[in-house]
Amino acid sequence: MKPNKIILHHSLTKDSDTVSWGAIRNFHTNDNGYSDIGYHFGIEKLRGQTEILLGRMLSKTGAHCKGYNTNAIGICFVGNFDLQLPPKESWDAGIKLVKFLMAEYGIKKVFGHTELNSHKTCPGKLFGLEKFRSELGL
Repeated sequence: MKPNKIILHHSLTKDSDTVSWGAIRNFHTNDNGYSDIGYHFGIEKLRGQTEILLGRMLSKTGAHCKGYNTNAIGICFVGNFDLQLPPKESWDAGIKLVKFLMAEYGIKKVFGHTELNSHKTCPGKLFGLEKFRSELGL
């Protein structure tokens, strides 16, 4: 896969400081029948520390945004940002990850899932997508 865009999501679940990433992977593989978790990366708070987690390998097409998965990297922030602001640590980890991926792959487009599939709110109504893009220099 030669990625040319990044699509941001939120899990719509509470980040409970435990491993939700495994539960998301389980839901995607067992309930949805995917070959793996649909996202390429996750950002989650674990035992008081924010982690960037590996999901589906970047060599594989994701399963996170119907009609737009080809050449797109999917990143899921664990949390429900329709109800609360993203934690600063998760935000900062997301900025760091996206900047790295943009530089590594020459990516110039970062979307929220809602911009491509309007029936979704990803990465959340309170996420601040324009501010995120501004911090990326977009």
